[in-house]
Amino acid sequence: MRATVLLDRERPKISVGEVRDVLRGAGLKFSTENPEIGVVIGGDGVFSYYGRMQNIPLLFVGVRSAQATGSKAFLAETYFDELENALIGIRDGRYTVVRHKRLEVRKNGRKLGEVFTDVYLQRGIESNGLRYRVEVSGGQSFGESAIGDGVAICTRAGSTGYYSYPDKIKTGDWLESSRYTIIGDDEIGVCHIVPTFTSRDGSSLQPLRYTVPWESRVTVRLVREADARLYGVTEDRRGVRVEAKDLVTVMPSAGTTRLIKLGAHLESKS
Repeated sequence: MRATVLLDRERPKISVGEVRDVLRGAGLKFSTENPEIGVVIGGDGVFSYYGRMQNIPLLFVGVRSAQATGSKAFLAETYFDELENALIGIRDGRYTVVRHKRLEVRKNGRKLGEVFTDVYLQRGIESNGLRYRVEVSGGQSFGESAIGDGVAICTRAGSTGYYSYPDKIKTGDWLESSRYTIIGDDEIGVCHIVPTFTSRDGSSLQPLRYTVPWESRVTVRLVREADARLYGVTEDRRGVRVEAKDLVTVMPSAGTTRLIKLGAHLESKS
């Protein structure tokens, strides 16, 4: 089996050479040409990036850290110190490939890219709170206004990102990812980021976060000019500039992300 190695391009936690040694020990061949699987090593940001960019089956591998601010790697299927055993299992066919849905993101009708975890509109360094509108159509139809740091829109895989911050605030302690509010496979999550005001049209609701059916289309636009940036669909750390004249649309994508799950039967592969 041919495997490629996918790392953080700026701050890799492990060298390619170290991973190649593990691949060799497990009986897999390192290859950048027509690989059958990708071994992704890093944290959730790295997983999110390759999850939206790659179409081959991916194994997400975390690196353990004792630092409080170190990588959490909630999406990891295994860790680097366990990688050789995991790869032996893959070599022997003890795995499945599970497809995860992606979201498509457009700005003024032009496709910016796809999202495996989440996309979020957030205020820049030169802005106060954003004033914006969110409108949902499709499975449900409603609109709402908000003032805050921005809004995140996510898939099930993005449940442990911005969407989970109310869980942490509510309990006041460290949470394992299994205790987070998880979005369903057929849902899109919407979460206002630290809002000072939210109001849903025609109701008394002041929504913080919620889910809508997967077939929904979510649009976001600023109602006042601000330094606003869209993150999650570009390699640029500064994000995509969004102005009051722009309309950001998030909707289901035809693309999927294929993730390797360990320990299942050979006949379940796809």
